[in-house]
Amino acid sequence: MARVFYENVTKAWGDVIGVNNLTLEIPDKEFLVLVGPSGCGKSTALRCLAGLEEITKGNIWIGDRIVNDVPPKDRDIAMVFQSYALYPHMTVYDNMAFGLKLRKTPKDEIERRVQEAAKILGITQLLDRKPKQMSGGQRQRVALGRAIVRDPAVFLFDEPLSNLDAKLRVQTRAEISKLHQRLGTTFIYVTHDQVEALTMADRIAVLRDGVLQQVNTPQHLYDHPGNVFVAGFIGSPAMNFFSGTITGTLEEMYVDSGGVRIRLPQNEVEQLGAENIGREVIFGVRPEDIHHPQYIPAGVKEQLIEATVDVTELMGNEIFVYLLTEKEESFIARVDPRAHLRPGDKVKMAFNSEKVHIFDKATEKMLATPKGTESAA
Repeated sequence: MARVFYENVTKAWGDVIGVNNLTLEIPDKEFLVLVGPSGCGKSTALRCLAGLEEITKGNIWIGDRIVNDVPPKDRDIAMVFQSYALYPHMTVYDNMAFGLKLRKTPKDEIERRVQEAAKILGITQLLDRKPKQMSGGQRQRVALGRAIVRDPAVFLFDEPLSNLDAKLRVQTRAEISKLHQRLGTTFIYVTHDQVEALTMADRIAVLRDGVLQQVNTPQHLYDHPGNVFVAGFIGSPAMNFFSGTITGTLEEMYVDSGGVRIRLPQNEVEQLGAENIGREVIFGVRPEDIHHPQYIPAGVKEQLIEATVDVTELMGNEIFVYLLTEKEESFIARVDPRAHLRPGDKVKMAFNSEKVHIFDKATEKMLATPKGTESAA
């Protein structure tokens, strides 16, 4: 059983707080990704779990025991770092076997584990090579293999793909996902790359300044962000935000920023109620919910907003269009590649009025969420 539980964990260095009162449960065999910007505390949380940092308050559980005072070598974890940290004078086989030799594992058991891990990772033919004879992707597989042979209860990954180029990153990302399925072990993975998080995780925990903002499935965080920070962090390009006011009546309610005015669907009107009319809010619309008027997907209830094209970026299968409203509010749309738009063009962009996220301006917490995303709390 490899359940991991952070119980009111705080890590501080004097007045500097790395992790602030973190309570988070990771069930056995889950793939959890800790995500957030640089300095948010995600690596610190991982290092506390590994025993590389001593916690200031709280308890960390692995399985049914508190491991606060347990040395790292006895926590039954294996860690893969951003740096491969391979011994340059050793072969791949010896790098993978080194930790087992220190634990006085029998030679035949070492042989079995190394060969099995090499087969899983497709590096059997590399076992006699030294690190300098391999590519970055191959070295990262060796680092993974060194962790696999330990047969730990929990795997910890601290931004392991950061040193790889884009193509290798995608390839290795898929390999780690397959590895989790094959091993059936608890994986805790740290990254600042939300695309990695969305594609790999069973659940994502979003951290900001050491504080847990929200934890849920990738799709739920995308559809139902609990606050402005999560809404802006999950999704690429990021959600567009506008400062505005709720206006109108219960029969016809709008959010209005001056340059963008959108009538709200009935389900969001019901969430807001009459008491929020006149309230200052932040409302958000994702770039993929803004369309060129000639290429609106079927079923979209559009609302046309006048804007001027500022910059376009052709991505092949889509175009990122940066636009300005008449009030100089900037926003991004992801549009059909057939759309012919040039800087300076005046255009009426079609906003999907049923995909508006509304947050309180003072607290930045979610007030109303689009239809179909309310249930997964």
